[in-house]
Amino acid sequence: MADLTRFLILLAEPDHFARWDAADDAERERVFAAYRAFTAAVRERGRFRGGEALVHPRDARTLRPDGDGQQVTEGPYAETVEQLGGFYLVELPDLATALEVASLLPREYDIEVRECLDVGVPDE
Repeated sequence: MADLTRFLILLAEPDHFARWDAADDAERERVFAAYRAFTAAVRERGRFRGGEALVHPRDARTLRPDGDGQQVTEGPYAETVEQLGGFYLVELPDLATALEVASLLPREYDIEVRECLDVGVPDE
């Protein structure tokens, strides 16, 4: 396979968790179908490296600088209506391809596509 670039794709939407809890079966199946189309498109064009849905932000913990150490606080870094619902790590030929496959994800999300820097950490 040609040289591939690693991209992180972040999915966020306003009130994500409340909207998902309120969705009916048909709405959830439409969203799952979009995820399957995205995954198939990535595998046709590059490599799928991983991805996960995230738990509610109330269950997150944040480490913040505190003098010479760090303080652990409950919740996300910043209060926001928009909630990060999940992410994908993929390898694709270029940004244009990453944007093309990301457009297959559910339309409710704001989708951030960001190229990853190679910092020399080997894959396991």
